[in-house]
Amino acid sequence: MFLDKQLQFSDSQALTATALSTNVIDLSVARSIGTGEPVAVVISVEVAADQTTGDEDYTFDVEFASDPGITTARKLIGRRIYESGTPTAPAEDADLLVAGYNIVIPLPPVSAASDERYIAVRYTLAGTTPTITVSAHLQPLSMVDVPKVSYADGYSIT
Repeated sequence: MFLDKQLQFSDSQALTATALSTNVIDLSVARSIGTGEPVAVVISVEVAADQTTGDEDYTFDVEFASDPGITTARKLIGRRIYESGTPTAPAEDADLLVAGYNIVIPLPPVSAASDERYIAVRYTLAGTTPTITVSAHLQPLSMVDVPKVSYADGYSIT
């Protein structure tokens, strides 16, 4: 997997409360991303999510905005939700958020009418003691490292 420092949102960002990614990517002008070669935001868990009290929830939002503070004309373009306990759809189980786990958020093609200049990741943490450390990058979907799974072949040769 190739990583571009200019396309990095977070580098071992330790989170204990809701925060914006350390870095905001400036696309230089409002532009449509996701058209042409598909792209994704890949969030790598470096230190497992805390679930000490069982009420910790973690939401990862990819957002566009017209300002680097990601406040003006803010648009949600991708989301993953993880909940402790028994998650409700569309959330996934926060037990997945262990060191080494990758969250892949493919970005849909955005029309010229809805594009913005800046893109960032908003980490929303809720519950009693939520903590997690992550790194995040924007990269072509074709370069996302997808783990391979092998299954039994289902036949025998006699």
